[in-house]
Amino acid sequence: MAKTTAYIGLGSNLGDRKANLDNAVRMLKETKGIDSVRLSDFIETEPLGQADQPMYLNTVAELKTSLSPEKLLERLMYVETALGRERNVKWSPRTIDLDLLLFGDEIIESLDLTVPHPQMHLRSFVLRGLARLDSELVHPVMKEWISELAARLNGCDFFLDPERPQLVSIAGVIGVGKTTLANRLAEHFNCTMLPEPYDTNPFMPEVYAGKKELALDSQLYFLTSRLRQLDPENLEKGRIYISDYVFDKEMIYARQLLNKQQLEMYEVIYPPTAAKVTEPVLVLYMQDSPKRCLERIHERNRPYEQLIILKFLKSLKADYEQLFTDWKKSPVIRITLPEFNCERDEDIEYLTNKIKHYIAAV
Repeated sequence: MAKTTAYIGLGSNLGDRKANLDNAVRMLKETKGIDSVRLSDFIETEPLGQADQPMYLNTVAELKTSLSPEKLLERLMYVETALGRERNVKWSPRTIDLDLLLFGDEIIESLDLTVPHPQMHLRSFVLRGLARLDSELVHPVMKEWISELAARLNGCDFFLDPERPQLVSIAGVIGVGKTTLANRLAEHFNCTMLPEPYDTNPFMPEVYAGKKELALDSQLYFLTSRLRQLDPENLEKGRIYISDYVFDKEMIYARQLLNKQQLEMYEVIYPPTAAKVTEPVLVLYMQDSPKRCLERIHERNRPYEQLIILKFLKSLKADYEQLFTDWKKSPVIRITLPEFNCERDEDIEYLTNKIKHYIAAV
C-alpha cells in the first residue's frame, strides 16, 4: 500500500513532559500502518492564549503511513486520551497534545479535520521543526516555503485572535510607497485606512527647514495623533484596519531628529504612551534602495521633503532593519521593491491572499 509522509506536532506542559512525549512517540511507532517516526529537536515554548500555566515542551514528528488522514486522526486522539489528555477548555494545560499538521500535500476541510493545520504558519516551533525534517517543504495552501514562513515569525509563536482589532501596519522609509499600498489594501479589504497625519502637523515643515528647536513639538504631535488613532477604545474587535505606519517608528525618528535634551524628555513620555496603543497583528515591511526612495520623494514634490538627503534615508533604513531584526510583536512580511509593484492588480491580489492567513476578521 502506498505510503504518505505526514507531520505531527507534539506538545506537553503537565507532569513529566519529556516522558509524555516519549510515550506518545512509542505508541505511534507501535501503530499498525505507521512504518517510521522521525523527530525534530525538542524545544520549550511559552503557552499561547492562557499564559498562566507551565511552559510547553514541543517537537515535530515525521511519519510514513498507510493510514488515511481520518484514521490517523483517530489514532492521535486515542493516544492523547490514553496519556491523560482532558478535552475541556481551549488553551488549558495538557499532558499531551497531538496535532496533524500536514498529510502529504493534501488539503482537507471537514467537520472533524482541517489540513494543513490552520494556524501552523503562526508557530515557530512547528515551522522550524518541519524545516529541520525536510528543508524543501512547501505549505500546500499558502504555496510558500516552510522556511520562509518561519522567517516571518522571528522565533515567536502567535495565534489568530478575533478579540483584537485586526491592525495591519505598513513600515518602511520615507518614499517607499507605504500610503499608496495602504490605500490599495484598504480598498481591497473594504476597511478603514489610518494615515500618518503628516499633512496636519504644523511643526514638521519647520523642522525639515532646519528649525530643530521645534523637533520635539513635531514628535509629540505625531505621538498624540497616533495614540488617538490606535486607542483600543476607538478600534473594533475583529475589524480590519490598515495603517501606513508602524507605531514603533516613533523612536527611530526621535533618535534621528531630536537633540540630546529633547530626546531625554521624549524617552520619558514615549513608554507609557506606547503601552496604550493597539499592536499590529501583522506588519508589512516595504524595502527599497534609499536612492529610489529619494527619487520618489522628488517626484511627489512635497515642499517640506525636498531638503531630505540620501544620507538621512540610508540611516533610516539601517534603523528599520534593526527594528525588525529584534521584532517580537507580530509576524512580518517583507515586501521587496521593485519586484513588487502595488500599481499592479496581480501583485495586490497575491499580497492580500498572504495577509488573509494572518488576520482573524469576523
